[in-house]
Amino acid sequence: MESVGGLAMHEILSKLGARETAIVSCVSRNFEEWASDDSLWAEFCARDLNLSSPLDPLGNLAPSFKTAYQAWRKSFLMYSWPLVVRVKTCWGRIITWLDANFPEVVPTLCKGATEDELDSLEKSLKLKLPLPTRLLYRFCNGQNLAQGEFAPSFPGSPLGLIGGYSFYGHLVNVCLLPLDLVISVTGDICDHLFPSAGPKYVVVAASTTESEKYFFLNCANGQLYVGTRNLFQDREMLPCVPPELIHSIHDAGDCQQQDAMLLWLEEHIRRLESGMIKVRVENNIRSINLFPEEPPLCSTAVTNGVQVRASALFVPEYSDLQLESDKYFFTYSIRMSLKPEGCIVDGMRFGSCQLYWRHWIIRENDEIVSDVNGEAVIGKHPLLHPGDKEFVYQSCSSQCLSQGSIEGSFTFVPGRILRQDKLLGQAVDVEGCLSSLPFTCQHQNHHPLILLVQSHLHLAYGIPD
Repeated sequence: MESVGGLAMHEILSKLGARETAIVSCVSRNFEEWASDDSLWAEFCARDLNLSSPLDPLGNLAPSFKTAYQAWRKSFLMYSWPLVVRVKTCWGRIITWLDANFPEVVPTLCKGATEDELDSLEKSLKLKLPLPTRLLYRFCNGQNLAQGEFAPSFPGSPLGLIGGYSFYGHLVNVCLLPLDLVISVTGDICDHLFPSAGPKYVVVAASTTESEKYFFLNCANGQLYVGTRNLFQDREMLPCVPPELIHSIHDAGDCQQQDAMLLWLEEHIRRLESGMIKVRVENNIRSINLFPEEPPLCSTAVTNGVQVRASALFVPEYSDLQLESDKYFFTYSIRMSLKPEGCIVDGMRFGSCQLYWRHWIIRENDEIVSDVNGEAVIGKHPLLHPGDKEFVYQSCSSQCLSQGSIEGSFTFVPGRILRQDKLLGQAVDVEGCLSSLPFTCQHQNHHPLILLVQSHLHLAYGIPD
């Protein structure tokens, strides 16, 4: 092997990996020299730790890439190295996405907790954190929302890393709690909810708003739960992750360990990176909005230039599993816009169109439970123009089954809706609420035209498996 030469050995050792390279260095002086090549350790740092500079775990510049790599291994000696690499990769992806899409959140992320701080939490709460969650906190100790800048009109902070949704005044925005709040909130809530002899839960995430939503990590089995409407009355919670995915949460020697907290964050960043969920602006306030934006969880229909998008979310904090009917609560978001080419009907182009009518059919499985016909949405007839922002509204529905669908259509009038006021002898625009009087639509030549554009869509929803 020593006759192979330095370049070939560099290639061989780079494919072996850091651990094997360290072992090989003990074979002979030549191997020790080859294994000490800092360009080789630069590759290991880039591959395992996504480091382009030789930084140690505290962010300090090390003398070499090899020294930096050794510092990382020593600092996380009590954890499985594949798990360390996986958790660091997860946080790296999150921060990269935030830098590009939502930089306001980055200052709220706290530096990683120390082992002493984690030991103090476990001693205070008399429990053992799952190793993947403990490691997640080593890299980032939750969020300090006092460091963020946001509109004072927002009831809470819109900078929660997990994000949220709103409908009819119910506003949710979830953040990750730092260790000091994990201790205090867990003490306030879990000591009341769960007797000391029961499972050891900690509150790891919560909504920053007045709308209560709590996420509990069961430190015994590694599952993450979210509270329902009956949380404080009957301790009712729902699991967030399929239990068969959780594995070996307290075995430091198992390189396949994963708990629900790690799986939850990995799925969250996957959805952010794919564009499934995005930052939305509502009332000039930016936040991560959990309504899906891409298929298959978002339904889109385009008819004659009118685009309607729809998606739904399960709302656990409004669900009551003890009811015989209306157990499961869902909210849905509808987004309407006019394509740049405008509204085109029978070859005629209109520079605007206005919503007139809606028709909803709500099903539980295949059974129709509601059939709604009516004018407007939330009391409005939105007028759409090319290039305008989407008109967005949210509504909600409850049902006794965990799976269902909403199917229906919106009817738009090309141009805009007018009401003929015979007493005044002139047309009067009706913006917010259309009366039952006959209507016409106005286009560039001001000729009355009765043409309707129907945009049909189907939205399936349910609790994810």
